[in-house]
Amino acid sequence: MSGNGLSYSEQGGEVASELAQEATSTTSPSAPAAFGLFSSDTKKNEDLKQMLESSKDSAKLDAMKRIVGMIANGKNASELFPAVVKNVASKNIEIKKLVYVYLMRYAEEQQDLALLSISTFQRALKDPNQLIRASALRVLSSIRVPIIVPIMMLAIKEASSDLSPYVRKNAAHAIQKLYSLDPEQKEMLIEVIEKLLKDRSTLVAGSVVMAFEEVCPDRIDLIHKNYRKLCNLLVDVEEWGQVVIIHMLTRYARTQFVSPWKDDVVVEEYSENNFYESDEEKEKDRKMKNTYTMDPDHRLLLRNTKPLLQSRNAAVVMAVAQLYWHLAPKSEAGIVSKSLVRLLRSNREVQYIVLQNIATMSIQRKGMFEPYLKSFYVRSTDPTMIKTLKLEILTSLANEANISTLLREFQTYVKSQDKQFAAATIQAIGRCATNITEVTDTCLNGLVCLLSNRDEIVVAESVVVIKKLLQTQPAHHGEIIKHMAKLLDNITVPVARASILWLIGEYCERVPKIAPDVLRKTAKSFTNEDDLVKLQILNLGAKLYLTNSKQTKLLTQYVLNLGKYDQSYDIRDRTRFIRQLIVPNEKSGALSKYAKKIFLAQKPAPLLESPFKDRDHFQLGTLSHTLNSRATGYLELSDWPEVAPDPSVRNIDVAESAKEWTGMLGKTRKEKPTEKFYSESEEEEDESASTSASESESGSESEKEDKEEGSSDESSGSSSSSGESSDSESGSKESAAKKTSRATDESDSEDIKKKAKGISRKRSTSSSSDTESASSEESSSDSKSESDSKSDSEPGKSRSATSNKKEEKPVQDRKAPSKQDVFLLDLDDFCPVATPVAVPTAAVLSPSLAADLEGLSLSSSSVIDVTTQVSVPTKPHELLHRMSGKGLAAHYHFSRQPGIFGDRMVSVQVTVTNTTDQKIENIHIGEKKLPPGMRMHEFNPIECIEPAGSVTVSMGIDFCDSTQTASFQLCTKDDHFNVNIQPPVGELLLPVTMSEKDFKTEQGMLTGMNETSATIAVAPQNSTRLVIIERVVKAANLGVVPSGQDNIHRFAAKTVHSGSLMLVTVELKESSTAQLIINTEKTVIGSVLLRELKPVLSQG
Repeated sequence: MSGNGLSYSEQGGEVASELAQEATSTTSPSAPAAFGLFSSDTKKNEDLKQMLESSKDSAKLDAMKRIVGMIANGKNASELFPAVVKNVASKNIEIKKLVYVYLMRYAEEQQDLALLSISTFQRALKDPNQLIRASALRVLSSIRVPIIVPIMMLAIKEASSDLSPYVRKNAAHAIQKLYSLDPEQKEMLIEVIEKLLKDRSTLVAGSVVMAFEEVCPDRIDLIHKNYRKLCNLLVDVEEWGQVVIIHMLTRYARTQFVSPWKDDVVVEEYSENNFYESDEEKEKDRKMKNTYTMDPDHRLLLRNTKPLLQSRNAAVVMAVAQLYWHLAPKSEAGIVSKSLVRLLRSNREVQYIVLQNIATMSIQRKGMFEPYLKSFYVRSTDPTMIKTLKLEILTSLANEANISTLLREFQTYVKSQDKQFAAATIQAIGRCATNITEVTDTCLNGLVCLLSNRDEIVVAESVVVIKKLLQTQPAHHGEIIKHMAKLLDNITVPVARASILWLIGEYCERVPKIAPDVLRKTAKSFTNEDDLVKLQILNLGAKLYLTNSKQTKLLTQYVLNLGKYDQSYDIRDRTRFIRQLIVPNEKSGALSKYAKKIFLAQKPAPLLESPFKDRDHFQLGTLSHTLNSRATGYLELSDWPEVAPDPSVRNIDVAESAKEWTGMLGKTRKEKPTEKFYSESEEEEDESASTSASESESGSESEKEDKEEGSSDESSGSSSSSGESSDSESGSKESAAKKTSRATDESDSEDIKKKAKGISRKRSTSSSSDTESASSEESSSDSKSESDSKSDSEPGKSRSATSNKKEEKPVQDRKAPSKQDVFLLDLDDFCPVATPVAVPTAAVLSPSLAADLEGLSLSSSSVIDVTTQVSVPTKPHELLHRMSGKGLAAHYHFSRQPGIFGDRMVSVQVTVTNTTDQKIENIHIGEKKLPPGMRMHEFNPIECIEPAGSVTVSMGIDFCDSTQTASFQLCTKDDHFNVNIQPPVGELLLPVTMSEKDFKTEQGMLTGMNETSATIAVAPQNSTRLVIIERVVKAANLGVVPSGQDNIHRFAAKTVHSGSLMLVTVELKESSTAQLIINTEKTVIGSVLLRELKPVLSQG
């Protein structure tokens, strides 16, 4: 990976083998002390443990090198796990890197011990050093323990928004590891991939496309908006990333563009015009059919990949070559041939792959490689596999012009000491003789000369090839058959002997004198022949019996008798079959009449074809093409579409998408013209660019983008230019779109928060300036200069929008803890975090929420909002019995009315009844005995209740998301009574509405320790959808979520106090059972709710 911006030593990704070499050199002087021949393992490990506990970094580093050296040599170092883990928080980067390598090795084996270090990695994910953050993520994703999948998921999400492109690159690598560990996380991983695909860093591009190919290669829609950006970044991406991107773009192009090869078909079409068609109509049709114009995006891909043919990496050159082969017009595909021939100077493994692909190409388009014919001449130092492939290519390139040169070359190859190669050369000569009729006789004569060769393998192969050639035109070659019959005594190779016997038998009528004598000779040696030869002797006898029975009748019967008692059952079966067929008797069937037609039927001539002929249905450069069989994970290239899909999906339209977004939420800003917004932001961008140029990764590039943005904004009223200018402008449009959408997202999310809380409040200019700049700096996935420009432009917008408004903000909102300060999931001190989507606690966007908003597309925003209650329970609970209350009775029930007394209060309706015959006056709440944190909103005092009368009043209680009892005194004018209200857990919720997709997304984030489930037996009458919904919403204040599956019912709510999401799933199984799953950060409430819902669904 030399093409990366950082070397492997800087990245902290040393391979264990390299470390082992270093360790070996380090430990050799002190080997007798620690690794003595008679020292015990215990003593050796104690020595290492002491070094690891030393206060000196040098001793720790030496110990870690020796431990990694032990691992590389196959020794077990798992006993040292606790001692090594202690050093994971070391400030020395070299020690940290070695500790991470050790943990990657033993994390899967020592799962329980590995979990001890997770909180340390989570802290490392917040480290200011990008190398440490990346290494921590790499190790965390290498711990293949299913229980930490939620932690890995959150870590990847955080890392995908990191300021460092190196950390984002590692996040893309971690996606593949998490997907292989838990494929159920696919939907959430696709969201992260979608976000990373928008990244402009060349370091990230290759890794995220690799994750895309691994997780969701069929989601072509994710590529549309990023297609042009990937094409333009391609030259600057590291080499292995280029290979992955090129292969992905090849598949993409085959689905989005029409075939550039249609011109050839068009010529054939209009050559068969109607006889009576006029010349004018012909010309008109010809123009219509001939007007193929290549899509500009298609041309962009070909143009941007062409320079990579000069790459030093053979894989990149091969990838570009296959792209041109599959996508370019046939007239342009020839430019790859020179680059592929250049690769033949590489090592033998590269040569083998390149030659295989050239062999496939040369069959269909000979002209591409004919100028480089001499580059495929075989060298004496080439291995056999390379020689054979070169021979295939030379045979494919053979034509009338160069055949004489090639045959002279082949004569040399036949004399090679490599017998396998010599045999392949003879086959190549046979193919040339078949393909080029002018040299057929010359090749045959040459092969006949080879029959006198001393080497049996050469002779045998020559006989086999001559046999195939003679089948094409047997009438003219009686002399060759006679010559081969004479050689039968000297040839011992079974295949060659069998071929000669087959030839003599097949054309026995052309050699009537020689054939019976051959049968006589072979009958003598029948018992000593190979089975293959014996079968051909039997066939020869049968054919001669049918054509020349006078001379050969007895000989044939003799051979058949020998075959009757042969040891091989194949020979015995063939003998029995032939005897019944050619020797007629009483038992013979009707087939014996047609024996001559069966044995002496006209056989079709064999086709001498290249073994690479049918490989072109696999994509070039793939493993499947090399193996000539479909490999696991192979993705087929689709056929060209007849009509190109809409090319506008690749356009990035800023103005329309922003307008559509604001129009959808009804928050258009009429008082603020667009041009003024752009002009202000431009001025502020220039200021920010000058201050942050030194910190940015590529300052010159960001300034260039800003200038392009300004020019494109000034000319927004005019029509955009076509061709390459539109490609160059696409980058500036994307950055402008990102700024506009981010500003709109932030303002809209604030409005949603205001609506949810029921409080109208506006932000002041200074506070919005500070907080928004901070959030944009944290959440930016581009260079730092871009984030600064965004943070400067957004306060400008808020100033003009809120210039005449005052700020009004509750105290608790100001004190709300920031999500940034909380670790992903600390096993030591776990502190539940409220889901920011459900109940926002601050008007200012937190950095992590701004990062999430940045990755969202304008069209697919998730909305989770409080809805009205589905069902209100009518069952009253007794608050005060009339006997205890001296005639005063009180009952209460939960009205499920949200936000009457405050957004954290549960509404309770109390009905007070006078059962006496006298008035009861001044009924009110007295002393309250509430647990810490619980609050109560009292009902207004009741002046008087007449005898047998009753009054209903409402009160609010903040139960702090717990089922603790609220104790207080219910007082009258003369008495006071102690009463209690204890809420069922289902009344601590507010129903929310959301889409099924949002439900699944939130559920995916609340797995692991945030999930509680149970399997219950469901009564048959309770298994219908209406009954399940009715029973569940009656027991708990839940909102119904639409479900696309009949057997899955989903419900959602949030806790009244903290706003934590509560997701309930009822999945009906077979045999009257159901699985009840509850996902929430409030695990105690979740388990209590599970206990309460189980009897509700199971009872009859």
